[in-house]
Amino acid sequence: MSAASTDTASSPVLAAAARAREAAAELAPLPRTARDAALLAVADALEARSAEIVAANAEDLARARAAGTPDGMIDRLTLTPQRIAAIAADVRHIVTLADPVGEVVRGSTLPNGLELRQVRVPLGVVGIVYEGRPNVTVDAAALCLKSGNAALLRGSSSAYTSNTALVGVLRDAVVSAGLPADAVQLVPGESRESVRELMRARGLVDVLIPRGGASLIQTVVRESTVPVIETGTGNCHVYVDAAADLDMAVDILVNSKAQRPSVCNAAETVLVHADVADSFLPRALAALTAAGVTVHGDEAWQKAGAAAGTEVVPATDADWETEYLSYDIAAAVVPDLDAAVAHIRRWTSGHTEAVVTRDTAAARRFVSRMDSAAVMVNASTRFTDGGRFGFGAEIGISTQKLHARGPMGLAELTSTTYVVTGDGHTVE
Repeated sequence: MSAASTDTASSPVLAAAARAREAAAELAPLPRTARDAALLAVADALEARSAEIVAANAEDLARARAAGTPDGMIDRLTLTPQRIAAIAADVRHIVTLADPVGEVVRGSTLPNGLELRQVRVPLGVVGIVYEGRPNVTVDAAALCLKSGNAALLRGSSSAYTSNTALVGVLRDAVVSAGLPADAVQLVPGESRESVRELMRARGLVDVLIPRGGASLIQTVVRESTVPVIETGTGNCHVYVDAAADLDMAVDILVNSKAQRPSVCNAAETVLVHADVADSFLPRALAALTAAGVTVHGDEAWQKAGAAAGTEVVPATDADWETEYLSYDIAAAVVPDLDAAVAHIRRWTSGHTEAVVTRDTAAARRFVSRMDSAAVMVNASTRFTDGGRFGFGAEIGISTQKLHARGPMGLAELTSTTYVVTGDGHTVE
């Protein structure tokens, strides 16, 4: 037994993790019908108790406004009846997705007659640490339930009242469907110490998934003894090749940066081949400026900006490594594709890179030299998303290489077990 499991009497966090582990053992053998029924009960309960959730959310909003929280963060924190209805609709959509549990990944009959199957099974207890978006509480719990996992949810203190109300609704709903209440729990406490205890609950929690800014993610990665799936900060790049269709390149660049700049799959750097810089830079500057984007550029971009009467902020190394999450983009001209690749490999966070080119050989060369979770060819970086990939939903986008990489759908919330069936077989 692990050290964590011996301290449950003195730690509410570890006690919650122990209860989650028991619930996970009950969830694992349940058929899809039972889990789907619980999710439908969750969706119905969210709508039926919408007023109660909105009232709890109002308390969080009042504290946030009193603390001078920026409007963008206030918007992320806000729950309305319409948003709750949309969250309930998302839960009902998850019900329609294929069940990964029990899927045979591969199977064969060995020469000695043993039947070998590798079967998907739930991870067990999944801890999710996230920042002030209470919709994540429902999204994460629903994905965990669908994949047969118990969810331990640790949102930010700014959404504590909202999350408490939401988890209360979720627990009542799963119990009404015959599932254990502790399949969904809010981690007790609002202090950082509760997060530290969760990160030390090795043996009780099977995996931690941090969702949020770079500081949160790196803290969990550095300090956790529980295995972590690192979801990504997104220092994403768009490279415009010498053989690019420049109209297409402008459209992809603006969409990648400005369609929704505050998300991890938004572009943060554009690199342009020197052979098309004279034609492309004025057009790109005009389009980016019209979209409200500030360019942090090298000398070539600054010169183009001066000629166009558009201010370009001089770029520094800090710009190349920054995930802006705002209407800002770093920009440089490179001598060739290999220089673009070298720049990206130095500064990328491993999330998403895009190349715009009509040269299939250049596209293949670019793709083969990237080391990121997703590579786009003549498409916006904004497509790196579980929904847009056709997975139906995601719990995050992994930028690491072990277990899962890229958008994490239901299959990525499972592990595998080998089931070997014999007929009295013994080893000689």
